[in-house]
Amino acid sequence: MGITLAEEIMLLSLDDESGSAKQRQAAGWAVAGGILLELVLAGRVSVTGKYFALVDTSPTGEPLLDSRTGLIGTWLRGRSNRRVTDWLTKDHTKAVAAALEGLRGRGVVLETEHRVLGLFPLRRRYPAADGSVEEALRARLRSVVIEGAEPDERTAGLIALIHSAGLHRLAFPDLPRRQTAPRMAEIATGQWAADSVRAAIRDMQAAMAAVTVMTAAAAAAG
Repeated sequence: MGITLAEEIMLLSLDDESGSAKQRQAAGWAVAGGILLELVLAGRVSVTGKYFALVDTSPTGEPLLDSRTGLIGTWLRGRSNRRVTDWLTKDHTKAVAAALEGLRGRGVVLETEHRVLGLFPLRRRYPAADGSVEEALRARLRSVVIEGAEPDERTAGLIALIHSAGLHRLAFPDLPRRQTAPRMAEIATGQWAADSVRAAIRDMQAAMAAVTVMTAAAAAAG
């Protein structure tokens, strides 16, 4: 497997020069959702309505996914299923760290540390090391969303996650949302995958929308 959906979303969120993440919280939800969707596509997880279940624990060969299979199995503790939103809430911060480590391990980004004014705690940044991966990713998204090409299953799933998390400007920083959102919504609900995968995407989108609303409400209350 090449770069994963979660790593692709993380890569889109990183500033190439400073290595800091933009829209970090929303991107975190999408990264966690990307890992879960990848497990659905790999036949390791099923998503039905508000719930998901672990259906196959055999390795995929991708460390990012296989580590999550183990964590999900432990978290379920013998229960047949639990809410998707509960898992996304639990995993989104750790999922970001895992996706960043995956990008670093692939040589796509570097890891740097610095202190602000030499006083504050060390902060890690992830500037680009190999820009060709992001260039190819953005070209693929542009081909489908702007130029109207038919998406493959993985690209359509990626676009659905970006759309449901409201990350349009990360994918297309030079275009207004009104120019990209309608096509992304069309792809998210289109006939591009098997019925079971399409249903999982629909349910994942609903979960992503739910956690995004909850986060916004908590921020406003605080």
